[in-house]
Amino acid sequence: MQYKIPVQIENEDPIFLGLWLKQLAVIMVWWWIAFQVFDWLRWLWNEIAAIPALLIFWLTVLIAVFKHYEMTFIPFIFAILRRVLNWTQRRWVKWVDSFEPMHIGYIKSSADKKESVINFESKLDKLQNLEDKINKI
Repeated sequence: MQYKIPVQIENEDPIFLGLWLKQLAVIMVWWWIAFQVFDWLRWLWNEIAAIPALLIFWLTVLIAVFKHYEMTFIPFIFAILRRVLNWTQRRWVKWVDSFEPMHIGYIKSSADKKESVINFESKLDKLQNLEDKINKI
């Protein structure tokens, strides 16, 4: 019996208004924090208390729906931070996925690279020794 395995199992599905569960959770938590800030500052005028609350509100929406070349906000900020910290040492390496955990922040300097020269004479000697041992058997 064969089972059909879904190809896009890692893709997130939109739940409400085109937002994913993670986006909705971020929005709900930070909107609650914005309301708490508004409630805490309400002893001032409501208009003054609304300024930081609305700032948190709109910043949350921007962060939650942010997408740049399939990167969400946190990986995008980390990529920018990594580029700023390593701007002099950043090298382009063909066929290396820069989001792979082993390569994050890992940069090989040209001084660490050493040229390897293959010594064919030693290889031929080893092959000759191997052939002699095989012939003895």
